[in-house]
Amino acid sequence: MSDHLTLEVIDADGAEMEAYDNLPRSTRMSLLQRGLVAGGTIAVGGVVIGGLPKLVTAAPSPSQDVDILNFALTLEYLEAEFYIQAVAGGALSGELLKFAKVVKAHEVAHVAFLKGALGAKAIAKPTFDFKGTTDDPAKFQATSIVLEDTGVAAYNGQGTRVTRKLLAAAASVVSVEARHAAWIRDIARKNPAPVAFDPAKSQAQILSAVTATGFTTG
Repeated sequence: MSDHLTLEVIDADGAEMEAYDNLPRSTRMSLLQRGLVAGGTIAVGGVVIGGLPKLVTAAPSPSQDVDILNFALTLEYLEAEFYIQAVAGGALSGELLKFAKVVKAHEVAHVAFLKGALGAKAIAKPTFDFKGTTDDPAKFQATSIVLEDTGVAAYNGQGTRVTRKLLAAAASVVSVEARHAAWIRDIARKNPAPVAFDPAKSQAQILSAVTATGFTTG
């Protein structure tokens, strides 16, 4: 079990995060730098997390679609940059390199698609530090499994929160993310489909997990 508090522990009903979203950006950044949100301590390893979208809690609506698209864009930014750095690093070979090249192209396409859909409402790309996981084949493989499983769970978790117009587009992305997850598991000689039903995770759970990695640095 992690020894740090998660967002869900200190803000079960989402009230703290709603108040946090309404603060000026400078104030939010200051709070994050101190690891504090409304008096609750969140250990983020000294990493400042910037540019994350607000949590989605309302019924489906066009305005909520924007929030969900930016949530998805945050994850796609992370995945795209992870694979870009892994391919450029030169540490991968064989099927692992082939996987990284193919998935990199997919994730870059996902970023372009989401940014195109959001237009001026798209959040800026954060900065990342993958802490050597892109330069070591074993660490890359293990991290890829986690990232791809997280991506699938994130999209599944938002399925009931989007409007019908957005649902088909989201489904076309999550099915590809699931193929990525199965492919990297096969490379790692793990069961590509370990369960009959993929779990869905809330936005709070996903953002907490992303924060815990320390990969997002600003």
